[in-house]
Amino acid sequence: MQQMATEPGAELSLAERAYRALRDRLVMLDIRPGAPINEDQLAQSLGVGRTPVREALKRLQYERLITTYPRRGTFATEVNITDLAHISEVRQELEPLAAAQAARRATATDRATLTALRQELESADSRRRDAAGLLHLDLQVHRAVYAATHNPYLDDTLVRYDNLATRIWCLFIDRLSDMAGHVGEHGPLIEAIVAGDPDTAARLARSHVEGFERAVRDAV
Repeated sequence: MQQMATEPGAELSLAERAYRALRDRLVMLDIRPGAPINEDQLAQSLGVGRTPVREALKRLQYERLITTYPRRGTFATEVNITDLAHISEVRQELEPLAAAQAARRATATDRATLTALRQELESADSRRRDAAGLLHLDLQVHRAVYAATHNPYLDDTLVRYDNLATRIWCLFIDRLSDMAGHVGEHGPLIEAIVAGDPDTAARLARSHVEGFERAVRDAV
């Protein structure tokens, strides 16, 4: 039985814990696109009842990570490269906004979290993380930046779109030549946020999103 890791902060409900665990399995393609979703099996693997799993699945359907077909059942959504342009269009506008607002609003705790992630980025190459480890680090950085905006609507929206972008990234991970370099781009972005420089943070965030789209298109 898998133990679910909880994120820092207040004690999480069973439904929230189930949601976060399933969300990340779907995002990292541990649950493959198109795979059937079995509530009983998920409840057993997560060590919770079916009710928290059902609540989690409702949220995941809204976030386009699973889909339900009448009389067929529930499945992980397919990853479609044609969605990349739509996702990038949204992220190119909202990621710079989030980075700028994080630079303006980050608390001492936010800056400490981001600085710790910056140190992880610096040591990522020396530890020779595998691609999955780098992607987990990428997700952590993005989520920390969004949280530092202290705008729950912007945070929720960007987490959803970053999750969808990461699924595309995972689909082509074997064809991407410089994963460490892409993730390492977050270093200067974090520095700008910690330094309270919204203009530089916004510029670097936009460049990062544009670079992501180019890298995926080159890999297709």
